[in-house]
Amino acid sequence: MGKLTGRTAVITGASKGIGAGIALAFAKEGANVVVNYTRGKDDAEKVAASINGNGSGGKAITVQADVSKKAEVDRLFSESKKAFGKLNILVNNAGVYEFAPLGEITEDSYRRQFDLNVLGTLLSTQAAVKSMINGGSVINLSSIVSLTPPPTAAVYSATKGAVDVITRTLAQELGPQKIRVNSLAPGLVETEGTRAAGTSEGEFRTYALSRTPLGRVGAPDDIAKVAVFLASDDSAWMTGEVVPVGGGVRL
Repeated sequence: MGKLTGRTAVITGASKGIGAGIALAFAKEGANVVVNYTRGKDDAEKVAASINGNGSGGKAITVQADVSKKAEVDRLFSESKKAFGKLNILVNNAGVYEFAPLGEITEDSYRRQFDLNVLGTLLSTQAAVKSMINGGSVINLSSIVSLTPPPTAAVYSATKGAVDVITRTLAQELGPQKIRVNSLAPGLVETEGTRAAGTSEGEFRTYALSRTPLGRVGAPDDIAKVAVFLASDDSAWMTGEVVPVGGGVRL
């Protein structure tokens, strides 16, 4: 039996990158997984097909929903309950980032990042706890930038700082319900998103590597292994923690 056999996890933004890595890792440990996506339907279905064909016992469905919108969040968790019943694990992975110097920050960019990264985390957690019977684990995806923010990342770093505060607050609020809440704070991870943004190569990569004692860029699997730990009983005495996962990176 895997560490998560018999449990159900909703993972937001799981069609690719870190979210997909976590979905696959959870399923390998026996969990049923709800693969949420906003626009990447084909990618989400590939993740689900891989889970359903891996013989681990875990099953997967895909559900489209923009987690910054309450009506869509409610539909996400309604579909999850219909498919698998009670919920044990929520991973708030969906997010967006835009780096810009102070003079180029716009209202639209601010709202887009805060709506998805912060409001989406709150709305998803609010809906998830209604289906968590006899406890559960909420894992929020933060970032090393919440601890050591680099230049041009004022808004993004602020959203992840907010996620960390939400984590600590909800850990206290939900503790009596045996629901644990922790944050993962990755360093630079090579994903489709970072490659498209150019942050996994060139000057930014060199900058990050120069401050990473383990001397490499992370992979989704590096984050997924720690997510499995936080979702499982191995971390039963942990809540309200922000866990850096970045090879010792200090930006």
